[in-house]
Amino acid sequence: MTFKGRLLLVGSLVLLAGMLLTACGGGSNPAEISVDMEEFMFDPQNYTVPAGAEVTIHMTNSGTLEHEFTIVKLGERLTPPIDESSVEDKIFWEHELAAGESETLTFTAPSEPGEYQIVCVIPGHLEQGMEAKLIVE
Repeated sequence: MTFKGRLLLVGSLVLLAGMLLTACGGGSNPAEISVDMEEFMFDPQNYTVPAGAEVTIHMTNSGTLEHEFTIVKLGERLTPPIDESSVEDKIFWEHELAAGESETLTFTAPSEPGEYQIVCVIPGHLEQGMEAKLIVE
């Protein structure tokens, strides 16, 4: 095989490998969202992330009460009144944040596309409308 032929073959293999890695999700699939929690709402109300993505979440609690960002498993729904001890098996991911605090965390988004309920499970907060939606695509 000539030098030009080998160069063409190597270049083609590199191009093919890059296309396969891209098609298969090779490399990371990061996402970022920001949430502000206050009495009694999440701002914004909807968050969209790719399925299985490593999500960086910038959380701020600008309220005067502690709040919790709780993602409920697909197919589950929390309704008031919430007894925190009886809903643990329905929770995909959660994090509490004290009043006036900010924090940046990461979590892996669900691998199954769909709409996931987000609630504050602190008693009385969902009753006041503290609910949002995570859209996994």
